[in-house]
Amino acid sequence: MIGAARMEIALNQHIEITPGVRSGKPRLAGTRITVADVAIMYLRMGQSLEEIAGKYQLSLAAAHAAMAFYYDHREEIDQRTAEGEAFAEAERSKQPSLLRAKIDAMRDYA
Repeated sequence: MIGAARMEIALNQHIEITPGVRSGKPRLAGTRITVADVAIMYLRMGQSLEEIAGKYQLSLAAAHAAMAFYYDHREEIDQRTAEGEAFAEAERSKQPSLLRAKIDAMRDYA
């Protein structure tokens, strides 16, 4: 049985938090892939951890470590993700879609 201290060391091998890299979000060591990125792909998009690891050339252990870290810090990560999504939506609403404008113009013309 692996002790709690050994589990923490194993998790720390896979997760980094660096100010100035991906806004200081927890990410997979040596990558720009955040824990939230993995959680979204796994939980919202239905990708398996094996798929995620293969797609981004990650070890399966790193993908599992990302989810372990996510579950340990779920509230904070979900809050930060929601804030980022709200910010992106607010910015999107400031800049109307050129495609939408063209489609609307075509409908008005017809």
